[in-house]
Amino acid sequence: MKCQTVIDMVERLAPKGLAEEWDNPGLLVGSPGQEVEKVLVCLDVSLPVVEYAIEQKADMIVAHHPLIFKGLRHVRTDLHDGRILRLLLSHDIAVYAAHTNLDIAAGGVNDVLAELVGLQETDSFVMTDCEKNASMGRIGYLPENKSLDEFVEQVKKGLGIKHLRLVRANDRPVRKVAVCSGSGAEFVAKAAFRGADVYLTGDVKYHDAQQAVQQNINLIDAGHFATEFPMVRALSVYLKKEAAELKKELCVIQDEMSRDFFEFV
Repeated sequence: MKCQTVIDMVERLAPKGLAEEWDNPGLLVGSPGQEVEKVLVCLDVSLPVVEYAIEQKADMIVAHHPLIFKGLRHVRTDLHDGRILRLLLSHDIAVYAAHTNLDIAAGGVNDVLAELVGLQETDSFVMTDCEKNASMGRIGYLPENKSLDEFVEQVKKGLGIKHLRLVRANDRPVRKVAVCSGSGAEFVAKAAFRGADVYLTGDVKYHDAQQAVQQNINLIDAGHFATEFPMVRALSVYLKKEAAELKKELCVIQDEMSRDFFEFV
Protein backbone atom coordinates (compact mmCIF):
# COMPACT_ATOMS: atom_id res chain seq x y z
CA MET A 1 0.00 0.00 0.00
CA LYS A 2 0.98 3.63 -0.25
CA CYS A 3 2.51 5.51 2.65
CA GLN A 4 -0.50 7.84 2.55
CA THR A 5 -2.80 4.88 3.24
CA VAL A 6 -0.93 4.13 6.46
CA ILE A 7 -1.08 7.83 7.38
CA ASP A 8 -4.83 7.81 6.80
CA MET A 9 -5.21 4.79 9.09
CA VAL A 10 -3.28 6.49 11.90
CA GLU A 11 -5.18 9.74 11.47
CA ARG A 12 -8.54 7.98 11.68
CA LEU A 13 -7.49 7.11 15.22
CA ALA A 14 -5.62 10.34 15.98
CA PRO A 15 -6.67 13.20 13.66
CA LYS A 16 -3.78 15.59 13.10
CA GLY A 17 -6.05 18.50 13.94
CA LEU A 18 -6.15 17.40 17.59
CA ALA A 19 -2.44 18.16 18.05
CA GLU A 20 -1.28 21.08 20.15
CA GLU A 21 -0.09 24.16 18.22
CA TRP A 22 3.53 23.75 19.37
CA ASP A 23 3.70 20.13 18.22
CA ASN A 24 5.11 18.70 14.97
CA PRO A 25 3.16 15.56 14.02
CA GLY A 26 2.81 14.20 10.51
CA LEU A 27 5.05 12.78 7.79
CA LEU A 28 8.55 13.96 8.70
CA VAL A 29 10.67 11.88 6.29
CA GLY A 30 9.70 10.33 2.97
CA SER A 31 6.89 10.69 0.45
CA PRO A 32 3.14 9.99 0.78
CA GLY A 33 3.32 8.13 -2.51
CA GLN A 34 6.04 5.62 -1.67
CA GLU A 35 5.16 1.95 -1.40
CA VAL A 36 4.94 0.44 2.07
CA GLU A 37 4.89 -3.28 2.87
CA LYS A 38 6.29 -3.31 6.41
CA VAL A 39 5.78 -0.77 9.22
CA LEU A 40 7.71 -0.51 12.48
CA VAL A 41 5.86 1.12 15.39
CA CYS A 42 7.96 2.76 18.12
CA LEU A 43 8.03 5.44 20.80
CA ASP A 44 11.27 7.15 19.72
CA VAL A 45 13.07 7.16 16.37
CA SER A 46 16.40 6.30 17.99
CA LEU A 47 19.50 5.01 16.24
CA PRO A 48 18.94 1.40 17.44
CA VAL A 49 15.32 1.58 16.27
CA VAL A 50 16.40 2.81 12.82
CA GLU A 51 19.05 0.11 12.57
CA TYR A 52 16.42 -2.47 13.53
CA ALA A 53 14.06 -1.07 10.87
CA ILE A 54 16.83 -1.49 8.28
CA GLU A 55 17.57 -5.02 9.47
CA GLN A 56 13.86 -5.92 9.24
CA LYS A 57 13.52 -4.22 5.84
CA ALA A 58 10.79 -1.90 7.09
CA ASP A 59 9.57 0.74 4.64
CA MET A 60 8.05 3.04 7.24
CA ILE A 61 8.34 3.95 10.91
CA VAL A 62 5.30 5.18 12.85
CA ALA A 63 6.49 6.86 16.05
CA HIS A 64 4.94 8.72 18.94
CA HIS A 65 7.70 11.27 19.47
CA PRO A 66 8.55 13.41 16.41
CA LEU A 67 12.04 12.86 15.02
CA ILE A 68 12.13 16.49 13.87
CA PHE A 69 10.66 18.77 16.49
CA LYS A 70 12.28 22.17 16.14
CA GLY A 71 13.69 23.77 13.00
CA LEU A 72 16.80 22.10 11.62
CA ARG A 73 19.81 24.40 11.25
CA HIS A 74 21.96 21.77 9.54
CA VAL A 75 22.07 18.07 8.66
CA ARG A 76 25.55 16.91 9.64
CA THR A 77 25.97 13.20 9.07
CA ASP A 78 28.84 13.05 11.56
CA LEU A 79 26.39 13.97 14.35
CA HIS A 80 23.64 11.83 15.87
CA ASP A 81 20.50 13.30 14.22
CA GLY A 82 22.18 13.71 10.87
CA ARG A 83 23.34 10.10 10.94
CA ILE A 84 19.76 8.94 11.60
CA LEU A 85 18.40 11.05 8.72
CA ARG A 86 21.12 9.75 6.37
CA LEU A 87 20.24 6.14 7.23
CA LEU A 88 16.52 6.74 6.77
CA LEU A 89 16.92 8.48 3.43
CA SER A 90 19.50 6.06 2.07
CA HIS A 91 17.21 3.11 2.87
CA ASP A 92 14.04 4.90 1.71
CA ILE A 93 12.31 4.59 5.10
CA ALA A 94 9.45 7.01 5.72
CA VAL A 95 8.84 8.39 9.22
CA TYR A 96 5.46 9.50 10.51
CA ALA A 97 4.79 10.83 14.03
CA ALA A 98 1.50 11.01 15.94
CA HIS A 99 2.31 12.92 19.13
CA THR A 100 -0.11 15.09 21.11
CA ASN A 101 -2.91 14.12 18.72
CA LEU A 102 -2.38 10.50 19.81
CA ASP A 103 -2.20 11.60 23.47
CA ILE A 104 -5.56 13.35 23.13
CA ALA A 105 -7.40 10.94 20.81
CA ALA A 106 -10.10 8.59 22.06
CA GLY A 107 -8.39 5.20 22.22
CA GLY A 108 -5.00 6.88 22.27
CA VAL A 109 -2.14 6.99 24.75
CA ASN A 110 -4.10 8.22 27.77
CA ASP A 111 -6.98 5.81 27.32
CA VAL A 112 -4.47 2.95 27.08
CA LEU A 113 -2.76 4.20 30.25
CA ALA A 114 -6.05 4.57 32.14
CA GLU A 115 -7.11 1.05 31.22
CA LEU A 116 -3.78 -0.49 32.22
CA VAL A 117 -3.96 0.99 35.73
CA GLY A 118 -7.56 -0.18 36.20
CA LEU A 119 -9.67 2.95 35.68
CA GLN A 120 -13.31 2.83 34.64
CA GLU A 121 -15.88 5.51 33.77
CA THR A 122 -13.10 7.70 32.39
CA ASP A 123 -13.75 11.27 31.35
CA SER A 124 -11.88 14.28 30.01
CA PHE A 125 -9.23 15.78 32.26
CA VAL A 126 -7.59 18.91 30.81
CA MET A 127 -9.63 20.21 27.87
CA THR A 128 -7.70 21.22 24.75
CA ASP A 129 -10.72 21.76 22.47
CA CYS A 130 -14.18 21.94 24.01
CA GLU A 131 -15.96 21.77 20.64
CA LYS A 132 -14.24 18.45 19.86
CA ASN A 133 -14.40 17.29 23.49
CA ALA A 134 -10.64 16.85 23.22
CA SER A 135 -8.69 16.36 26.42
CA MET A 136 -5.12 15.90 27.56
CA GLY A 137 -5.16 13.11 30.14
CA ARG A 138 -8.11 11.25 31.65
CA ILE A 139 -9.84 11.09 35.01
CA GLY A 140 -11.78 8.06 36.20
CA TYR A 141 -12.57 5.63 38.98
CA LEU A 142 -11.33 2.34 40.35
CA PRO A 143 -14.05 -0.33 40.68
CA GLU A 144 -13.52 -0.29 44.44
CA ASN A 145 -11.54 1.63 47.03
CA LYS A 146 -7.90 0.69 47.43
CA SER A 147 -5.22 1.83 49.79
CA LEU A 148 -2.53 3.99 48.24
CA ASP A 149 0.01 1.18 48.58
CA GLU A 150 -2.36 -1.26 46.86
CA PHE A 151 -2.89 1.14 43.99
CA VAL A 152 0.86 1.70 43.64
CA GLU A 153 1.35 -2.05 43.22
CA GLN A 154 -1.48 -2.13 40.68
CA VAL A 155 0.21 0.62 38.66
CA LYS A 156 3.55 -1.17 38.72
CA LYS A 157 1.94 -4.40 37.56
CA GLY A 158 -0.13 -2.71 34.86
CA LEU A 159 2.83 -0.83 33.40
CA GLY A 160 5.32 -3.66 33.86
CA ILE A 161 7.71 -1.66 36.02
CA LYS A 162 9.49 -2.47 39.27
CA HIS A 163 9.92 1.04 40.61
CA LEU A 164 8.18 4.40 40.59
CA ARG A 165 8.29 7.59 42.62
CA LEU A 166 5.53 8.34 45.11
CA VAL A 167 4.57 11.58 46.82
CA ARG A 168 2.41 10.57 49.77
CA ALA A 169 0.27 13.56 50.68
CA ASN A 170 -2.42 11.65 52.60
CA ASP A 171 -3.57 8.15 53.52
CA ARG A 172 -7.20 8.32 52.42
CA PRO A 173 -8.61 5.49 50.27
CA VAL A 174 -8.01 5.75 46.53
CA ARG A 175 -11.04 5.71 44.23
CA LYS A 176 -10.80 8.68 41.86
CA VAL A 177 -7.61 8.91 39.78
CA ALA A 178 -6.33 11.37 37.19
CA VAL A 179 -3.69 10.34 34.64
CA CYS A 180 -1.62 12.16 32.04
CA SER A 181 0.93 10.24 30.02
CA GLY A 182 4.48 11.44 29.47
CA SER A 183 5.11 14.80 31.10
CA GLY A 184 2.05 16.18 32.89
CA ALA A 185 3.31 17.55 36.19
CA GLU A 186 1.95 20.99 35.29
CA PHE A 187 -1.56 19.62 35.92
CA VAL A 188 -1.14 18.72 39.61
CA ALA A 189 -3.42 21.54 40.73
CA LYS A 190 -6.00 20.59 38.10
CA ALA A 191 -6.07 17.00 39.38
CA ALA A 192 -6.56 18.24 42.94
CA PHE A 193 -9.32 20.64 41.81
CA ARG A 194 -11.11 17.77 40.04
CA GLY A 195 -11.13 15.81 43.31
CA ALA A 196 -8.66 13.08 42.35
CA ASP A 197 -7.23 11.05 45.21
CA VAL A 198 -4.12 10.29 43.14
CA TYR A 199 -2.53 11.88 40.09
CA LEU A 200 -0.40 9.62 37.88
CA THR A 201 2.04 11.09 35.35
CA GLY A 202 5.78 11.34 34.60
CA ASP A 203 8.69 13.80 34.69
CA VAL A 204 7.82 15.17 38.13
CA LYS A 205 10.23 17.75 39.61
CA TYR A 206 10.84 18.71 43.22
CA HIS A 207 8.52 21.72 43.24
CA ASP A 208 5.78 19.69 41.54
CA ALA A 209 5.99 17.24 44.45
CA GLN A 210 5.90 20.15 46.89
CA GLN A 211 2.77 21.48 45.20
CA ALA A 212 1.09 18.06 45.44
CA VAL A 213 1.65 18.00 49.21
CA GLN A 214 0.31 21.55 49.50
CA GLN A 215 -2.75 20.53 47.47
CA ASN A 216 -3.15 17.35 49.56
CA ILE A 217 -3.11 15.03 46.56
CA ASN A 218 -1.04 11.86 46.25
CA LEU A 219 1.25 11.95 43.23
CA ILE A 220 2.77 9.04 41.32
CA ASP A 221 5.64 9.55 38.89
CA ALA A 222 5.79 6.33 36.86
CA GLY A 223 8.11 7.90 34.31
CA HIS A 224 7.71 9.36 30.84
CA PHE A 225 8.67 6.10 29.13
CA ALA A 226 6.49 3.72 31.14
CA THR A 227 3.34 5.82 30.80
CA GLU A 228 3.69 6.06 27.00
CA PHE A 229 5.43 2.91 25.76
CA PRO A 230 2.31 0.67 26.07
CA MET A 231 0.86 2.61 23.14
CA VAL A 232 3.41 0.96 20.86
CA ARG A 233 1.67 -2.38 21.20
CA ALA A 234 -1.81 -0.84 21.08
CA LEU A 235 -1.03 1.08 17.89
CA SER A 236 0.49 -2.02 16.30
CA VAL A 237 -2.68 -3.98 17.00
CA TYR A 238 -4.78 -1.14 15.61
CA LEU A 239 -2.82 -0.92 12.35
CA LYS A 240 -3.05 -4.68 11.80
CA LYS A 241 -6.81 -4.54 12.30
CA GLU A 242 -7.22 -1.55 9.97
CA ALA A 243 -5.16 -3.19 7.22
CA ALA A 244 -7.20 -6.39 7.53
CA GLU A 245 -10.46 -4.46 7.25
CA LEU A 246 -9.14 -2.76 4.10
CA LYS A 247 -8.04 -6.17 2.81
CA LYS A 248 -4.53 -4.79 2.37
CA GLU A 249 -1.25 -6.62 2.85
CA LEU A 250 0.71 -4.86 5.58
CA CYS A 251 3.28 -6.36 7.94
CA VAL A 252 3.35 -4.49 11.27
CA ILE A 253 6.20 -5.01 13.72
CA GLN A 254 6.87 -3.19 16.97
CA ASP A 255 9.84 -1.92 18.91
CA GLU A 256 10.54 -4.35 21.73
CA MET A 257 14.15 -3.31 22.36
CA SER A 258 13.78 0.20 23.75
CA ARG A 259 14.09 0.73 27.48
CA ASP A 260 13.68 3.67 29.82
CA PHE A 261 16.78 5.86 29.90
CA PHE A 262 16.59 5.96 33.70
CA GLU A 263 17.76 3.11 35.92
CA PHE A 264 17.39 2.75 39.69
CA VAL A 265 20.83 1.86 41.08
